[in-house]
Amino acid sequence: MRLGYFTMPVHPASRNPTDTLREDREIIILADQLGYYDAFVGEHLTDLVENITSSMMFQATLIHSTKNIKLGTGTTNLSHLHPVLVACHAAMFDHIAQGRFILGVSPGALPSDAEALGIFHEDRNKMFAESIDVILKIWESKAPFDIDLPDNRFKVSTKLTYDEVTNTGMMYKPYQNPRPEIVGTVVAPFSKGVIAMGEKDFHPLSANFLYDKWIKSHWDNYVQGKANVGQKACPADWRVARTIMVHDDDKVAKHYGRDSEQSPYRFYYRNLYHKLRKGKRDAVFSMDGKTPENPVPLDEILDNLVIAGGVNEVVDRILALHEKIGDFGELVYAGLDWADPVLARRSMVLMAEEVMPRVNKALGHTRLDRCGACQSGAQPLCKS
Repeated sequence: MRLGYFTMPVHPASRNPTDTLREDREIIILADQLGYYDAFVGEHLTDLVENITSSMMFQATLIHSTKNIKLGTGTTNLSHLHPVLVACHAAMFDHIAQGRFILGVSPGALPSDAEALGIFHEDRNKMFAESIDVILKIWESKAPFDIDLPDNRFKVSTKLTYDEVTNTGMMYKPYQNPRPEIVGTVVAPFSKGVIAMGEKDFHPLSANFLYDKWIKSHWDNYVQGKANVGQKACPADWRVARTIMVHDDDKVAKHYGRDSEQSPYRFYYRNLYHKLRKGKRDAVFSMDGKTPENPVPLDEILDNLVIAGGVNEVVDRILALHEKIGDFGELVYAGLDWADPVLARRSMVLMAEEVMPRVNKALGHTRLDRCGACQSGAQPLCKS
């Protein structure tokens, strides 16, 4: 099982963005040094708490500051950009990073972003589906381009301006052949979008703010999507994010990760719950999958979503999760504000150096880069 990293990120709005952006970069550099497989960062335009406005631009600053970690957009909000821009920028990033790039995609869920862009009343899920189809078509096609897909608002043509002599009207392909890995973050229980991911060979990342009981629904739908196109789903392609605080001292971990009023974990879920409840998307915090009539107590959310404790307890909780949902290829560590840099750094170090080696030893397998690409002689996740 691989270890990855994901951050929205979420910082108190009172903090200087110059400082938080520097902090977010330093965390991913640390993750690279510790051997984390990949790092995803989110993006929003109109949220001072989630401070990164372009995940691709932010990740580009890390290409030459890191050596091995794959840099993922987490996500590129496809309703915000014309697909030509995404296809061209992603291809360029992939070449600069020489393949250390993952394209994470989503429709873009923040209502204030949509309002600012003038698409508040648009069907952003449809815009997403149309955009990704065009991006793939650009990467698959040769110039001159003449892309006019059925029921798709995005038309792409260079027929009038194509010139082989000047090499205009062309777009270069990604460094990775045929394309970078494409990952979609999944939030809703029983999401039908995961079926489409399986059909298109995109890979799901189950969000860290989804209760354990709903996570397996993502895998079941992914398996169905793969079966729809005559393929077998591989657990190595499934990422599961969790919110974790681990420390040498169990009491310190629980205080910082849950109990303290100054806990960044408490701040994170208070902020997130308010946003999701306001947007009537707080069913993820219920045990029956329905939108709760009354507010869900914050402590109940933390009890269900934060794994906080010493190394042994965290290992046991991860193994219990594995027992509940089955094999998955990557545990994604959710990054939060570094309210206490010493404690936050120690948690990331322990995850890489103590927790994951014990988890993989207990499971009898090791890190997989992709399906079947086992990094040692241990038992692989995907058995043909």
